[in-house]
Amino acid sequence: MSVADKVMELAKRRGFFWISAELYGGVSGFLDFGPLGKLLKRKIEEKWRYWFVLKNQEFVVEIETPVITPYKVFEASGHVGHFTDYMVECLKCGRKFRADHVIEEQTGLSGLEGLSEEQLTSIITERNVKCPECGGQLGTVKKFNLLFQTTIGPYSENVGFARPEAAQGMFTTFNRVYNVMRNKLPLGIAQIGKVMRNEISPRQGPIRLREFTIMELELFYDPQEPSCHVLDKNEVLRLVPEDSVAKKDLTPLEVTVEEALRKRLVACEWLAYFMVLAQKFVQELGIPWDKQMFVAKLPQERAHYATQVYDQVVKLEKWGWIEVSGHAFRTDYDLRGHMASSGEDLRVYKQFQSEVEVEEVEVRPLVDAIKEDYETDASAIINALKMMPGERVLEEIKSKGFFEMGGYRIYPKHVSFEKVKKNVKGRKFIPFVAEPSFGAERLVYASMEYAYREKDGRVILSFPPDIAPIEAVVLPLVNRDGLPEKAREIYGMLSFRGLVVEYDDSGSIGRRYARADEVGVPLAITVDYQTLRDDTVTVRDRDTWKQVRVRIEKLPEIVEVYIKRRELKEPLKKLFE
Repeated sequence: MSVADKVMELAKRRGFFWISAELYGGVSGFLDFGPLGKLLKRKIEEKWRYWFVLKNQEFVVEIETPVITPYKVFEASGHVGHFTDYMVECLKCGRKFRADHVIEEQTGLSGLEGLSEEQLTSIITERNVKCPECGGQLGTVKKFNLLFQTTIGPYSENVGFARPEAAQGMFTTFNRVYNVMRNKLPLGIAQIGKVMRNEISPRQGPIRLREFTIMELELFYDPQEPSCHVLDKNEVLRLVPEDSVAKKDLTPLEVTVEEALRKRLVACEWLAYFMVLAQKFVQELGIPWDKQMFVAKLPQERAHYATQVYDQVVKLEKWGWIEVSGHAFRTDYDLRGHMASSGEDLRVYKQFQSEVEVEEVEVRPLVDAIKEDYETDASAIINALKMMPGERVLEEIKSKGFFEMGGYRIYPKHVSFEKVKKNVKGRKFIPFVAEPSFGAERLVYASMEYAYREKDGRVILSFPPDIAPIEAVVLPLVNRDGLPEKAREIYGMLSFRGLVVEYDDSGSIGRRYARADEVGVPLAITVDYQTLRDDTVTVRDRDTWKQVRVRIEKLPEIVEVYIKRRELKEPLKKLFE
C-alpha cells in the first residue's frame, strides 16, 4: 500500500476528510472536512495569514468579498472568454474527460496546455488514445468554460458566476480600499475564501477539486517605483525558468534573488519577495526545501492575465510534482479591463513636489474604426482608451499585435499615437500587480503526506506542532482513585487558555498514546498516582516518545510555548533529550 493510499485511508477513518455526499455515492471534486481536517485546514490558513498578512501589515490588509459575482465582472476580467479547458467525450459510454490529462496518462506526453483543439484531436487520433473507463473511441476535442454559472435573483437574464479566484474581488474594490488606506502604495489586499471551478473530470482526490479554499494576495505598486523594500536579495530560490521548461529540463537552478532579478528569471521584486515567503511558509508546513521548487509557465500555458507565472510545486509520492501555489505578474491587465468595462477611472494620482515638464505618449482613438468594429460599445472604449497609459498601449501593440482591455482588443487600425510635452504637477497611472495564490486543500494533503511515518508498527503524523489539529491530550492513567477528576481539572485549565485539547480515558494507556500519535497530537499529558502526591504530570513527546515530569502550574505555559511560539520550541525539546 502506497503512502498516499495510507494517508487517504487515515484521512477518512480518523475524520480529516472524505468525498462529499457520500450517502448518495459521493460526487467527485467536492470534499467534506471532518473535525480534525477542519482544525488542520484552519491552522494552515492562520499560518498563511501570519506569513503573508500579519508579517506585512505595514502595507497588507485583508478583506472579504462575495463568492457570487455578476457576469460583467468576469467578462471584464477575461474569464468569460479565456477561462477554459479542453474536453473530449467517449463516443461509446458518453463520459467526458479533460483532453490533455487523458493524453498525458496514455502517451507520457507533457506540455500540452498550449495546444489547440485541432492539435489535441490529432494527437488522440495518431496515438490511438482511448477512453480510460471503457476503452471506447474518443470524439473531437472541444472547449469547456470552467465558470460555475448561476442567476442572481428571479430573473434568468441576470447571470452571475461563482468566482474561480478571489482576485477580482480585490480588483473591483481596489479604489475604495486604496482610499481607506490613505492613498498609499505599495498596497497588498489579501483574501481567504471559497472559490469554484467546474473541472471536467477531477480524479485526484484532494488535489483537483471543483470547490476549494483559496488564499490569495494582490500587491499593487507603482510601475515606476518597482523596488520591494522588504526583500532580502541574498535569499535563494529553486527555479525552473522558461528556457529550461521549453527544453523539458525540470532540474531546478538554485539562484539568489539578486541573480534571478538581474537575469530577468523573475519579472519583478515583489514577485520574488512572495516566492521567498512561499518557500518558507511551505517549509514550515513540514515540506522540506529540496522537495519544492518553482516551475515557470510557458507563454502559451499562462493565464490570460499574466506576463509571467511560476507554479510552486511539491513532490508527492503518487502524483509527482503538484502545484500548491501560483505566482503571477498580472501587470495592469485587470484594472484596465475593469476601467474599460465600468467606465470608472481606477488610476492612482501621485503629486509631484513641484511642476515638471514631461514627454508622454498619448493615445488617439480613431473613432470611425472603433465604431465600425464595436458599434454600441464604441463610446465606452474611446473613453477608456483616453485613460490608458500610451506607452503601455504602444508597447503591447508592438509586441502582441493588439492591446486588450475588458474583453476588447485594440488593433493598430483603432489608434494612433502622439508624443507630447507638457507641464504637470503630478501623474496618473494604473498600478502593476504581483500575486501569490495558494490552495488550502492541497496543502492539507501535502502536509499530511509529509507528516506520515511509521514507528514500531504504529502510525505517527509528525505535524509541525503549530499546525497539529489537537495540541495536547490529557490522559488519566486509570479510571479510578481520583485520577479522572484531576485529569478533567487539567483539561479544563488548558482549554480555558484557548488550547485545542482532547480528554481520553478509554482503553489502555498504550492504546491511547497510539491514537494520539496517529492524528498528530504533539504532547500527551498523563495524570498518575504521583500527580496526586506532588502536583506533577508526565508529558510525552509524540515524535521521540520520551517523557518528563512537569509541575501542573507550569503546564499551560509549556504547552503554549511549545505549540504556538515556534521560535522558542528548540529549548523545550531539551526536556525530552
